Order: sequence, then structure tokens, then C-alpha cells
Amino acid sequence: MASRNFYIQLILRVIFMTLTALGLAFSIVEGWYFTSGFCLLLLLAQVYGLITFINSTNRKIAYFFDAIKNEDFTLRFPEGVTIKSFKELNQSLNRVNGLIQEVHLQLQIREQYYQEILKQASIGIMTYNEKGHILFANPTLEKLLDYTPLNHIKQLMQVDENLYHVFKNFKPFERKLFQLANEREQTQLALKSTPLTLDGQSLLLVVVQDIHKELDEKETESWVRLIRVLTHEIMNTITPIASISDSIIKYYRNNGKITPLEELEESQIRNTLKGLEVIKEQGGDLMDFVQSYRSLLHVPDPNKSIVKGKDLLEKIEVLMSARLHEGTPEFKVQCHPETLEFFIDEKQISQVLINLAKNALQSVGDMEGGKVIMMAGTDTNGAKYIEVVDNGPGITPEVMEEIFVPFFTTKSEGTGIGLSLSKRVMQLHGGTIQVRSVPNQDTVFRLTFA
Repeated sequence: MASRNFYIQLILRVIFMTLTALGLAFSIVEGWYFTSGFCLLLLLAQVYGLITFINSTNRKIAYFFDAIKNEDFTLRFPEGVTIKSFKELNQSLNRVNGLIQEVHLQLQIREQYYQEILKQASIGIMTYNEKGHILFANPTLEKLLDYTPLNHIKQLMQVDENLYHVFKNFKPFERKLFQLANEREQTQLALKSTPLTLDGQSLLLVVVQDIHKELDEKETESWVRLIRVLTHEIMNTITPIASISDSIIKYYRNNGKITPLEELEESQIRNTLKGLEVIKEQGGDLMDFVQSYRSLLHVPDPNKSIVKGKDLLEKIEVLMSARLHEGTPEFKVQCHPETLEFFIDEKQISQVLINLAKNALQSVGDMEGGKVIMMAGTDTNGAKYIEVVDNGPGITPEVMEEIFVPFFTTKSEGTGIGLSLSKRVMQLHGGTIQVRSVPNQDTVFRLTFA
């Protein structure tokens, strides 16, 4: 409504100016000099009034935007003016000012709320720009690093010089582990970086978490699982040895006395030999079990070299094809791009892939439409990976928690160290092995390389 009245007044003023200009021209033609002078003064007055009218409106709008820019919401325009268009304009500006003030207050409340959440967060949070200036660091981070206030990442040199270099060379989406030691304790820190842009400025958000407690819990949990499996295997071996030994002792001792040779029967001697053979066999199994444990602990450091992904997968395909017969599951390999290369120990990784491929082929068994695919590629972050995918029955959540525990197996044959050994090999390569499974749909083992 205010703009409508403004335009009406503007049009009327232009019309009056036009009429005055025509009167001025007519007076000059007719030689009416007094009238011409009056029309000229009137025209000048109208021009001045128009400029003043427009400037007053522009000035109010300019004041209004300057006030918003400076977050000054105390500016109020008088609503008791006699000119209706100015009154409506002032009312509109005051109404908009009030709405913006309300939104600004809500944003301030929300910002304070988020700030409080960041301050109370149990993880450290830091944001810094390309020059190393720290824009934000929450109290948890300052407590973890035992340094306050943090204004520039160069201050981290006073905490730990290596930690400073970690932050200085941090790349977007990078993850790192850092062990921070001081006079009182050692802290295991997990760091993760995320890029963001604020007001056209490139920033790096780094989240820092103390995972020492989590590592202790995971280590304890791993020991419990390992001890449970070891106990199960050892008891399965020792129990028959103890039982047979007890039976043999009864043949040769009666009421605490050694049984004379002439009282021994041939069946007792025969049973004794059988029992000793079983004891020997069980002892051999126990020795093999211990040897498997030793092989898990003594994995050599990888002898890395550049290996073409396509050649590596084709070798695995040839090895697996030799195990396949007509009517057995389909096995194929894929490598995208074909020029993909890995810096790995080819023998160790080949053994890991063979083990995964064998497990996948066993899982699909003789099922109709069973297939195993081994594929290599790079993910969205540029990390190289190799996946082994099958469409078998899958892995249950209960077994999923145990599959990487040494000597755990659901098979009637095997030592149960294949996946544990694979995990160890990937750790020595600086990579990871992960698994996800959807029963009766797909099971995926992924090797991710650093």
C-alpha cells in the first residue's frame, strides 16, 4: 500500500512538473516574461520538492539497512506523520524491523544453544583456517591437550611438536591416531578432519577423541574372546587324554598297588595301545594348534612393491578356476580402472584373497545361481580397495562378532586362523579388512589400502 501511494504521488508530481514546463514554454513564446519567470520558479520548486521527496524515502531505507547491518534494532520511524504514503512506509519499515529483530534473537538463542552443546561435548573440536588461526576450540580439546587458550596451531608445538605437524599437514577427510604423552599419563587420540566453508573462507574442522578407554575395553573384550576360544580348543584336546589316561592307569594299578604282569589280560594290553595312540593323536593335534598360534604371531613384515590390480586378480581367478568343476558356483574378477596399481606384498595379499575366495565359494556351495565376484577399485575418497562378494546365506550377527577372533570357526575342518591372519596382514600393510552381510543377499569382505 505504501509503495502504491508513493507511485501515485510521484506520478502527480511529474504531471504537475510537465504542466508547469508547458506553461513556461507557452509564456516564452507569447512573450509573457513575468509569467515565464513565475513558471520557472515554480518548476524549480517542484524539481526540488521531487528530489527531496525521493531522497527522504531513500534515506529512510538506507538508514534501515544500515541499522540491520550493524544489528541495531532500536531504529524506529515516526508513524504520526501527516503524509499518508510516508506513514504507511514508516509502518512497513518498523514492522519489517520487528520481524528481523525477532529472527535475529531466535538465531542468537540457537547459536548459544549450539555453542553450549559444543562446550559440553565429550570430544574435542577445533576449527582453523589455512593460515593456522584457530577460530574455535572447545574446553574439552583444551583439557585433552592441557593448553589454554588456543589461538594458533603453532601453540601445539608447546604441547607436542609432532602433534603440531599432524595439524599443519592435515588433509580433508583424513583420519589419524596420535599418542600424546605427558608427565602424568599417555593419551591415545583419534583425529578426524572435515573441510567447510564459512563466509567464503576455507576452514578445517578437526574432531579429537580420547580413545584410550575404548581401546582398553576392546582389548579386554578381545582377550576374553580369545581365551574363550583357546579354552574350548584346549579342553577338547585335553579331556579325552585325561579320560583315557585314567582308564589305562586302572589296568595297571589296583587298590594302590601295581598289577602283576601275569594278571594282565591281552585285551587290557590291546586297549592300552589304542589309548596311547589316541593320546599321541590328540597330542599331535595340540602341537598343530600351538604351531598355528605361533604362525599368527610371527607374520613377517610385508615386502612391498608396485603390483597391477588386474594382474593380481587374474592370478587369483586362475587359481580359483582350478578348484571349480562343472556345475559349481560362478567366479569372476573385475578391476576398474584397469590401470589400478597397489603398493603391497603380493604373496601376502594373494594368500588373503585366496582365503577369502575359498570361504566365499564354500558359502555358496552347490546352491543354484551361486556366484562370487572379486573386484578392485577406488572409493569416493580415493582409497584403493579389493572386495570379495558372494550371494550365499550370509553371516549371522552372533558369528559376525567372532569371525576375526583367532581359532574361532564354524566349520568342521580348519584351524580358524584364516581371517585372523588376514586381518594381521592388512594391519601390517596399514590397511583394514571389513565385512558386511545381508543374509541370502550378499556378503562383502573389503580390503582397504592406505
